[in-house]
Amino acid sequence: MLHRRKKVPLFVLAALLFGFKTYIVYRFVFDIELDNLLQEIIIFINPFIASIIFFGLSVWFKTEKRQKLFIRYSALIGTLIIYFNVVFYRSFTDFLTIPQLFQTSNISDLSSSILELIKLYDIFIFVDVMIIWYIAKKVTNIYVPVYSRRKKIFTLVVSLLLLSVNFLLAEMERPQLLSRAFDREYLVKNIGLFYYHVYDVALQSKMRTQKVIADSNDLVEIKKYIHEEVRSDEQSSLYGIAEDKNVIFISAESLQTFVIENTLHDEEVTPFLNRLIDDPGTFYFENFYHQTGQGKTSDSEFITENSLYPIASGAVFFTHAGNDYYAMPEALKQHGYQSVVFHANTETFWNRNQMYESIGIDTFYDYDSYDVTEENSIGWGLKDKPFFEQTIPYMKELDTPFYAKLITITNHFPFDLEEEDKTLENYDSNSKTLNQYFSTVRYMDEAIEQFFMHLKFNGLYEDSIIIIMGDHDGISANHNKAMAQYLNKEEITPYDLLQLQRVPFYIHIPGYENGKRMDKIAGQVDIKPTVLRLLGLDTSNDLYFGNDLFHNDRKGFITQRNGDFISDDYVFASEICYDRETGEPIDTLNVYGEEESACAEISKKVTKELQYSDEIIYGDLFRFVDFQTK
Repeated sequence: MLHRRKKVPLFVLAALLFGFKTYIVYRFVFDIELDNLLQEIIIFINPFIASIIFFGLSVWFKTEKRQKLFIRYSALIGTLIIYFNVVFYRSFTDFLTIPQLFQTSNISDLSSSILELIKLYDIFIFVDVMIIWYIAKKVTNIYVPVYSRRKKIFTLVVSLLLLSVNFLLAEMERPQLLSRAFDREYLVKNIGLFYYHVYDVALQSKMRTQKVIADSNDLVEIKKYIHEEVRSDEQSSLYGIAEDKNVIFISAESLQTFVIENTLHDEEVTPFLNRLIDDPGTFYFENFYHQTGQGKTSDSEFITENSLYPIASGAVFFTHAGNDYYAMPEALKQHGYQSVVFHANTETFWNRNQMYESIGIDTFYDYDSYDVTEENSIGWGLKDKPFFEQTIPYMKELDTPFYAKLITITNHFPFDLEEEDKTLENYDSNSKTLNQYFSTVRYMDEAIEQFFMHLKFNGLYEDSIIIIMGDHDGISANHNKAMAQYLNKEEITPYDLLQLQRVPFYIHIPGYENGKRMDKIAGQVDIKPTVLRLLGLDTSNDLYFGNDLFHNDRKGFITQRNGDFISDDYVFASEICYDRETGEPIDTLNVYGEEESACAEISKKVTKELQYSDEIIYGDLFRFVDFQTK
C-alpha cells in the first residue's frame, strides 16, 4: 500500500523562513552580548517559536485564500517591524517603543539621519517575504491545511506550550525579567523582539492607568526616601556665591568627555574647552555622566530642569508634557528670573512647544527667530557659529536676571560639516560616524569660544555664570571597534562603555578665583540643586533625586536609566560589578540572585529611585504638592 508523502504546510514553511531571518538579524545585526550557553539556546529557539505561533494563527481562517493573505501580509508587517528596529538600533543601540512611534513631529527633521542608517544590503532582510509572497500566489500545489476545530485547538495548545518553554528558559536565565525591565536588550535577548513589543504595549497600557488611580498618599514613601537617603539641607561653602547673576546654560550636542584634553593628528580636539578647565573661575567635573534614555536631548533637558529620571520607554517630553512639574525655571521665576530657550530648530521637535510651558519657560526662540539660509546651515539646521552670533541681540534685550539655555546643533549625527568649516581633519577608522565626529566637535569648540567673546564684548559676561554640558553620547556602542582603535584598547568592555557615557560639565563664574577640577562622580540629575544653591535659593521644600555637587554629604552613586550605575567604588554595567579604579570585574554574580555581589546594595537603591521617579511621572504626583518656598 502506497502512502502519500506528507507536505509541509505553508504556515510552517513561512515560520521557518521568517524565524531563520530573525535569528540572523539577532546575531549579526543587533549587537547583543551572549554570556552563556543558555542565552545562545534562547536566542536561537525564540525566533522560530515566535514565528510558528504567529503564522500558526492562519489555520483559524476557513479558506485557503484567507490563510494565504494572512501569511503574506504577516510576513511583510513582521519584517517591517524588524527593519524599523534595525534602523533605530544603528543610531541608538536600542529598540523601538510604543511612545516613539507617536513622535511624529520629529520625523520631518530626521530625514538626513535616517538616510545615513539605511544600507543597500538591507534588501536581504526582505528576501524571505518575497519568497513567501511568490509561493503563496504562484505555487498552486502548496499545502494550505483547512483544519477541523479539534486540530486548530491542538495547534494553539502546541503554540502555547512552546511559548511557555521560551518564557521558562528566560526566567531561568534572568529571574524576574519582566518586573525588572529597565534594559530592553535583556528583554529582546530573552523573550525576542516581537514578545518585547507585546510586553511594551501591555506596559504602556498599565502606565496610562496610574494617573487615574494616583493620590497624594503615593508621595509619602517617596518623600521619606528623598529626605532620608538623598538630600541634605545643609549649605555648602559656595551657597549664594552667584546670587542674582544671570545663568547662561550651553547644552552642547553629543559632546563626550573622551575628546576633552585629547588629541587627533597631534592637535587638540577641543583647545578652548581645554583652556577653560584651567581658568581660575571654572569648576570642571571630569567624572560627570549623562543619564538620558530614549529621549536623548529632550531627556537631558528633562533631567536637568527637574532632577528626575527619564522614563524607560519613549520621552517624557512626548508622553507626559501635560503633567505638573516644579522645574528649575519655575523655581527661578519666584525670585524674579526670566527663563528662555534658544534653539534653531522647529518648536514642535521633541514636543518642546508644549513641554516648555509645563516647566515654566517664558519664551522659546526657535527656528523662526533665526535667519537660516543654505549658506549658514547644514544637516540639522543653523550652524553653531551663526547660531551664537544671532542669539546675542536677543540676550541683550532680556530682563535681568535671566536663565537662558542655548542648545547647539552642528555636532549632531551624522556629523556632517563642509570643508571650509573644518579645522581638524577626519579620523581614519571603519566608522564614518566616528571619523566625522572630531571635526564637528572642533567646530563647536570654536563656536563656544567665539560666544564667550561675544558675551564679553556685549557686557553679558561679568554678571553671569556660564554652564556648559554635553547633553548625551554621540558615539553609540555600534562603533565600539573604531572607539577601541582611537583609545588604543583591545576592546570596549561594558565598563569602558559606561565610562564613555561621561560628558563634559563646566560651571564658569567670572571673577571667581578658586575654581578647580572636581573628580567626584556627578550626573545630570545633580544640576538643579547645584545651580539653585549657587544662586542662594531655598530648596528645602523641593523634591528631587540629585545632590548639590559642592556639598560633601552626597548619596555616592549615579544612576543610569537601564539600572547600571557608577558609585565611588564600583561600576555596575551589563550585570557585572567592576572595581571603579581598576576596571576589573569583582565578581560575575547576578545581583538579584541569592548570593549578592559587591554592587547589590547600591543596585537596590538604584532600582528604588528609578521606580519612585517613574511613579512621580506616571502618576503626575506633583499635582498634589505645594512647592511654594517656605
